[in-house]
Amino acid sequence: MTDPLTRRLALLAILLGLASLVLLATAVWGFRAGGWPWPQAYDLAGWAAWAAAAGVLTALAGLAAWLRRRQGGALLVLLGLALSLPVAGLGAAFELAARATPPINDISTDVEDPPVFWFTVTPTDYPAANAGLQRAAYPKVQPLELPLSFEEAFAAALALIEERGWEVLSADPAESQIEAIATSRLFGFEDEVAVRIAETDSGARIDMRSRSRLGQIDRGANARRIEAYLADLETRALN
Repeated sequence: MTDPLTRRLALLAILLGLASLVLLATAVWGFRAGGWPWPQAYDLAGWAAWAAAAGVLTALAGLAAWLRRRQGGALLVLLGLALSLPVAGLGAAFELAARATPPINDISTDVEDPPVFWFTVTPTDYPAANAGLQRAAYPKVQPLELPLSFEEAFAAALALIEERGWEVLSADPAESQIEAIATSRLFGFEDEVAVRIAETDSGARIDMRSRSRLGQIDRGANARRIEAYLADLETRALN
């Protein structure tokens, strides 16, 4: 026989978990297909995270009630927990990243002479104020030196961009630079990317700049993109 308190808590956790999933899906759809402004979509996603957090707490309370009474209902409680955890975990990771990373959204491997955007919607310069914060937070964001000719390095850089599915805006070897748009997986936010290739005495140097079009912080997304791209490019070039 299921304990009434455990059952009520389990059902509430299930409803909260389902609500969090529906709210998040609606926020994503609203931005990607419905044309909502991103603050509106973010606000709804925030409510989804709060609903999910409440679902997790309610499910834990249900588990505590079940452990005291051992009268059934554990599977319902676990279902509520399973439905609430995905959005709650996403919200927690999002918040932790915001606290652990500097409030900047424009990252470059070369902060003294960063790549310049020419073909993006808003071709602004790299903010000089970002340099110190970037160096402290992302010391691994550095130029990549490759033992390749300029032509080989340019071709490899472009091939990797196309492989990632980024939208290429410009890829003219005469400009020594590739510009593209990278789209985030969940909301489809568009970030601008520039990859600059320069010939050196020992081969080629690759510099990269990545910035977010929306918001004032990126929670480390641009630095992670640069590090992952350059690591893959180096692996491809040396194999």
